[in-house]
Amino acid sequence: MITPRLSKLGDRMSQLTGVRAIMKDIIETLANTDVRWINLSAGNPLILPEAEQMWRDYTAELLAEPAFGEVLCRYGSSQGYEPFIEVIADYFRQEYGWNVTPQQVLVTSGSQSLYFFAANSFGGESSSGDLRSVLLPLSPDYTGYNGVSLNPEALVALQPTIQHLGNHRFKYVPNLDRLPLDESIGAVLFSRPCNPSGNVMATEDVRRIADRSARLSIPVLIDSAYAPPFPNLVSQNMDLVWGDTIIHCLSLSKAGLPGERLGVAIGAPELLAPLQAFQANAAIHSSRFGQAIAAKAIASGQLANLAKTVIQPHYHHKRERLEAAFDREMPQDIPWHLHVGEGGIFAWLWLQDSPHTDTDLYQAIKQAGTIVVPGQSFFPGLRGDWAHTHQCLRISLTASVEDIEAGVAAIARVVTQAYNAEARSAVPVGQAT
Repeated sequence: MITPRLSKLGDRMSQLTGVRAIMKDIIETLANTDVRWINLSAGNPLILPEAEQMWRDYTAELLAEPAFGEVLCRYGSSQGYEPFIEVIADYFRQEYGWNVTPQQVLVTSGSQSLYFFAANSFGGESSSGDLRSVLLPLSPDYTGYNGVSLNPEALVALQPTIQHLGNHRFKYVPNLDRLPLDESIGAVLFSRPCNPSGNVMATEDVRRIADRSARLSIPVLIDSAYAPPFPNLVSQNMDLVWGDTIIHCLSLSKAGLPGERLGVAIGAPELLAPLQAFQANAAIHSSRFGQAIAAKAIASGQLANLAKTVIQPHYHHKRERLEAAFDREMPQDIPWHLHVGEGGIFAWLWLQDSPHTDTDLYQAIKQAGTIVVPGQSFFPGLRGDWAHTHQCLRISLTASVEDIEAGVAAIARVVTQAYNAEARSAVPVGQAT
């Protein structure tokens, strides 16, 4: 048996981070087919028939064109496939009035690689030996950010303010008065809408972050994997914010192309140049096939229309049914709270003053035949001991409505038993009835 002698970097990169660390247990659990599991852990977007058919149609169209060989059988620019880049620039000029040129677009092998390039280009050890941080201004945030920096100390998150909204609802709000923006910050990064909570940071807060960052030429990467125009998984009007140091990042994964690994960055050429060079050295370029069929879907308007009329309503309906199930199944005297569902494909449950940790509840809920994701891995970069990080669960909206409702009922039973047992144990001896 060979034991590889890994470098310090190799050792770090060989360790799974975030939710991937628990996926091994989830996969092994689901492999037990003797149990009819309710899987509310999935991060994979659903294969919606209308979306799949659209991609089939554009694939057939590409296969019949002379450009097919050029797309599939040749290397291309590390910036991306030129027709796709032009379509992206045209779309954002026409739909949003942004003065975007093709030089301001970079296509990467998915958003994860984009954030990896950015975190290690702008953050980490500087040429003078100082540590430049990658700042997450709102926590919790995407678990994948755990692994984006080659220097784990470079990732720093800001603890939010919790805004109670009544009827067992709440919202995270960034504490911008404590935002540590100075020369020690290499980049700012956040998702909007947010995975896992579904939070859409207020437009005025985004502008405040962008304005303050611009004064110091700090790039601000806005992860728009769930945002308009595609996949447009929001339940409210959402303004996209543009600025000199903003890098607007979008993905086509939740619009039906996760297997093609397409991430798109829109920003100043000076900010994109080091990321393009990073990609050229690491992976040459992204899949040209995915870019070619995506160019057709965007140019025709069909992708944006499908996002608005099919993808968005599908998840919105499931969110409504999930909220109704929680309101129906959970006791009102238990301090449970759902984050308001402003976007994305997940629900986020906070069990305030929970008698058990999120990992213990994950195991107990699994014993009840339902699989969720414990929340502690969604606080990358957060320093200090905050009990809240062990009181949350992520619940996927990718299951059927029937499974979502049955899963919520199972969660409610486990959580109720946990709180009731804690209440009984707290009753002084001699006062129990």
